[in-house]
Amino acid sequence: MNFFKIFIVFLIITGVSAGCDNTSESSIPDAPVNLQLNMLVAPYNTFNTPNSYIIYDKRKNEIDRIGYGGILLYIDYEGKYCAFDLTCPYEVSPNVRVSPNDEGKAVCDKCGSVFELLYGIGAPISGPAKEPLKRYRVVLSNNWLYVTN
Repeated sequence: MNFFKIFIVFLIITGVSAGCDNTSESSIPDAPVNLQLNMLVAPYNTFNTPNSYIIYDKRKNEIDRIGYGGILLYIDYEGKYCAFDLTCPYEVSPNVRVSPNDEGKAVCDKCGSVFELLYGIGAPISGPAKEPLKRYRVVLSNNWLYVTN
């Protein structure tokens, strides 16, 4: 009987651990991501309002790495920083990018897919895309915003 209880506990712990994995499968190829932004200098010192965004489609510094098609930095409705690859997961081309709008959505001009940004998820809400935008890690520490994968 003890073996059975230990086995059940093992299964529960394994399942919980797997559920906490921060990575997800994406059709968008992996590419290096590394941005280090000083939030005390312009334009980042004013980037603090929900439903605002900054687009990185070109490297600004030698150490910058901007993913597969560029990075969309976004502040969700709760004020949390989020980062997504600009590449549309339906088109999977670094040259076909989504464009954010003032309604908390990102739209692919080629396939017409619309993705939710307001809740920080990047989930498809209309169009042919079935997969969310590829997300990257964002950490705010000592007035620096770090975006990595």
